[in-house]
Amino acid sequence: MPQREPYDGPILEIEDLSISFFTRLREIPAVMDFSCRVMPGEAMGLVGESGCGKSTVALGVMQDLGVNGRIVGGSIKFKGQDLGQMTLEQLSKIRGSEIAMIYQEPMASLNPAMKIGKQLMEVPMIHEGVSEDEAYRRALEVVEDVKLPDPARMLNSYPHQLSGGQQQRIVIAMALMANPSLLILDEPTTALDVTVEAAVVELVKDLGKKYGTSMLFISHNLGLVLETCDRICVMYSGEAVETGSIEDVFDQMQHPYTQALFRSIPLPGADKNARPLIAIPGNFPLPHERPNGCNFGPRCDYFEAGRCDAGDIKMHEVQGVERHKTRCLRFEEIDWDAPLELAETKTKGEIGDVVLKMDNLKKYYEVAASALFGGGNKKVVKANETLSFEARESETLAIVGESGCGKSTFAKVLMGLETATEGSITLDNKSIGNTPIENRDTKTVADVQMVFQNPFDTLNPSMTVGSQIIRALEIFKVGKNTDERRQRMLELLDLVKLPRAFADRMPRQLSGGQKQRVGIARAFAGDARIVVADEPVSALDVSVQAAVTDLLMEIQRKNKTTLLFISHDLSIVRYLSDRVMVMYLGHVVELGTTEQVFQPPYHPYTEALLSAVPIADTSVEKKHVVLEGDIPSAMNPPSGCPFQTRCGWKDKVAGGLCEKEVPPVRILAEGHQVKCHLSDAELAAMEPVIKIAAE
Repeated sequence: MPQREPYDGPILEIEDLSISFFTRLREIPAVMDFSCRVMPGEAMGLVGESGCGKSTVALGVMQDLGVNGRIVGGSIKFKGQDLGQMTLEQLSKIRGSEIAMIYQEPMASLNPAMKIGKQLMEVPMIHEGVSEDEAYRRALEVVEDVKLPDPARMLNSYPHQLSGGQQQRIVIAMALMANPSLLILDEPTTALDVTVEAAVVELVKDLGKKYGTSMLFISHNLGLVLETCDRICVMYSGEAVETGSIEDVFDQMQHPYTQALFRSIPLPGADKNARPLIAIPGNFPLPHERPNGCNFGPRCDYFEAGRCDAGDIKMHEVQGVERHKTRCLRFEEIDWDAPLELAETKTKGEIGDVVLKMDNLKKYYEVAASALFGGGNKKVVKANETLSFEARESETLAIVGESGCGKSTFAKVLMGLETATEGSITLDNKSIGNTPIENRDTKTVADVQMVFQNPFDTLNPSMTVGSQIIRALEIFKVGKNTDERRQRMLELLDLVKLPRAFADRMPRQLSGGQKQRVGIARAFAGDARIVVADEPVSALDVSVQAAVTDLLMEIQRKNKTTLLFISHDLSIVRYLSDRVMVMYLGHVVELGTTEQVFQPPYHPYTEALLSAVPIADTSVEKKHVVLEGDIPSAMNPPSGCPFQTRCGWKDKVAGGLCEKEVPPVRILAEGHQVKCHLSDAELAAMEPVIKIAAE
């Protein structure tokens, strides 16, 4: 790798930066009065909700704001040189070699028609003019650095032959090829599974240390920033509102927005009934509708009229703490240690009788071995293997696991979009596993409904919100006439806490959180008994997540709904669910109450999942388990235990049993089962993954 001259000043210095986008109608300020410094070897986390200007800052650093974007004030200096004053030629020398950027979606950075090796070799060949042999040697070295198996084979592969986690590692390798001084990471793990995310984050930290690279890490996940960064800058509506070291901002926050963000995320120990999450009231202001004075004013608990809205608010130094600043006039008057005003305590709905029962459900798919041309040998994809469980009235059962573990396949069979290969599903003692949706009666269709991950894809863009809910009511045969259905539609909008005026709005006029509420209203239009929520909050901002999860809980309490909550975010699962089912490669590897699953003994896979979840709390200590390798293909599963290829406990089992036999289901305690060959003594000796340090 090329060695850079050491530089002891700030690598990146942004001062009073303002960026606007110009449309035919108006100038839209995206970033205002933004300042931040990144020192050599330092990792700075940039945190905030969608639309707060994080990515715009990154694009400003890259001087890549497109035709409409313009820096209208302040400066961005890289190693003391003003990037805004550079010629295109000077910029192109710095971009990719001195400053590299890793984007959210790895395939956006890879050429699908070029082998990985060629794409990596281009970097030093273009930037440094090295020979092909030297470039290949460096490419091999960097692929080893990002811990990819069989580097020579990787270099000879096309991007589509790699998994998402492997693609993202190649993109990181590409960024590191020129040993940049500054690495900008824009939500680099959003599209990845939590276990892959943990490995990628670990990798970024190690490489930062090895190469001494400074980093600007953009994320909306506070736990991830805690685990990767030294310093943090919290943004709200185009402005930095608080900045400081991780410890200062997490433990001694000095801005109401930072405090509100922390109140809306589930931390270990939070209880959905005794201590519900507190969603931030109101909505994020649009850029051309920002309030006077403090942008957060209309949503702030400490707002003082005539003072907080009187004029622009500058960043203030927090006394006695170096490099800790806040954009709040009242930060010295607020009692930051005051006990939380508890949100209204909720009474838990009584868990009733069994509503849904699955017995030895199997779902296999047959695919042609040569999928491109059909014909040839058939291969079987075992998407679900002998799934058995029960779900009761008013209960939340969480289903967790990585992509490809069979969560969504099981949901499709339950919904009737697929039929079971073997086994049975009974809903209120009626068998539905082999009845496709078109043959189900109206009541069954209305009884089993789904809330999807992405609210943008599930609404018809050309129909008003009201007419889409009324359409669902017609299908479910609710109401005798149009007036009754319209009245019921307005009641459903009340149920999901949307103003009735939204009935006449088009989906494009709604935010992501509002669209998800419409999706929930539609799912409950026929008084659903069971709602399958497939990652319903993962596409939403932290503060909106709290409001939507709370809403689901409230409707559940009112309607006694059974909620099947599919998720990979174990923090939300721990907060929401009564019972948890852990799936891996089509198998249920653990099933128990939330308490049982989150306390040892665990299945080794559950242990790895818990260790992978980033937690935004400096008092939490975590046992470190990083899974090696990717999930095997369901088309070619390993022999024996499905998890044995990645399990760190395998050598504790004698006689290679893990590789020979699928483990039997064992009952550890009442209602707690695992599929594992470990002895009772080994399981009993397991240590907790998450420890909360004593105050």
